[in-house]
Amino acid sequence: MPEIAVKRILIIRLSAIGDVVFASPLVAACRQAHPNAEIDWLAEGVVRPLLQDMPGLHEVVLWPRQEWEELWREKRLIMLARAILKMRALLRERQYDLVVDAQGLVKSALLAWLTGARSRIGFKSKEPTGVFLTKRIEKSITPRISSEYLGLAEALSWSTRDFDLVLGISASDENRAQDIIGSVPYTVIAPFTTRAQKHWTDDRWRQLISDLLVQGHKVACLGGPGDREHARAMLDGLGVENWVGKFPLGVSAGIVGRARALVGVDTGLTHMGVATGVPTVALFGSTCPYLETGGDRVRIIYHALSCSPCARRPTCQGRFECMTDIGTDEVMLALEAVTCVDADGYTPDSGKGVAIDV
Repeated sequence: MPEIAVKRILIIRLSAIGDVVFASPLVAACRQAHPNAEIDWLAEGVVRPLLQDMPGLHEVVLWPRQEWEELWREKRLIMLARAILKMRALLRERQYDLVVDAQGLVKSALLAWLTGARSRIGFKSKEPTGVFLTKRIEKSITPRISSEYLGLAEALSWSTRDFDLVLGISASDENRAQDIIGSVPYTVIAPFTTRAQKHWTDDRWRQLISDLLVQGHKVACLGGPGDREHARAMLDGLGVENWVGKFPLGVSAGIVGRARALVGVDTGLTHMGVATGVPTVALFGSTCPYLETGGDRVRIIYHALSCSPCARRPTCQGRFECMTDIGTDEVMLALEAVTCVDADGYTPDSGKGVAIDV
């Protein structure tokens, strides 16, 4: 796409936490292509703490998803129509010249259309997004982290030379995270996701934590409010900080960025570890969003089986061997490798980037 003179640009990626982290390089890429433009991001309120102080971003515009859904459930259709018209007025007042739908769903394409922008570009999708967009682009899915957004930026003729994940955490969240951690960094574990097939077993987590404590690590567990009960049971009797659901997202992200290391499954907190350059070990099974990060401070453990990745359609009747076959010794070795990276990026075991276990 040839460069066009634009004054205001809107990037749409409403959620989820991990996907917003993956899409974060779009801001810098857009800024390089359009250095004088104002760049906004349309998102749900839950992810705002990851965007609010992002370099190059002018403003985070919030989509009131919960309000719209509540009005729909209660069949208050006139009120819903008014809410949509109110959102349209807010978006059109900003007079966007270019809207980039980085979500690829009907709801995000509809929001792009509501802006009235003359150029509305987004992903091709199984959903009928073409009704609302002026141009659609095929998703580029490769083993590289953030590949679909990299492909989108390339299709827009934006610079992708330094297409690195970044967080826009506020100074207040950063300061609070520092106060919580103090002077000795924690090794953070991120065990929880929204799908059982992405989980490691509780017994393995307990063994890993015990091994870390024996080696002198201070261990902290992070997760969302919905994970509190699971965390209490899993961490019972262990000398670990249970911070699951205790802090707002921005503070949790600040804690991740100050961690000694992070071990997690396919969840937003794990991807934050990659974004902040923290030594990270990621455990993948039913999903494998990336195998290449371009650096030596990440190890991906992924046992590729004939049925994997199965995403949302597991066929193993709940056995999830892709995850249960991962042993604690394997994780400890990977953790040792990433924490041995020196200032020049060299690791004694590889020295060449991400180690992939398949």
